[in-house]
Amino acid sequence: MSIPRKLSILVVFGVPAIVGGGIFYWLFGGSYHPVIVYEVLLAFVAGSLVTG
Repeated sequence: MSIPRKLSILVVFGVPAIVGGGIFYWLFGGSYHPVIVYEVLLAFVAGSLVTG
C-alpha cells in the first residue's frame, strides 16, 4: 500500500472521530470517558488498517 493511500485512510477516519466523539459526548451526558474509549478503539482500527 502506498504512503498517500495510508494517509488518506487516516484522514477518512478523522470524520468519524470528530462526529462520533460529539455523539458519544452527547449520549453519555457530557462525560469524556466514553469519548476517550471510542477514540482509542477507532485509533486501533485505523492503525490496523494502515499497517495490515
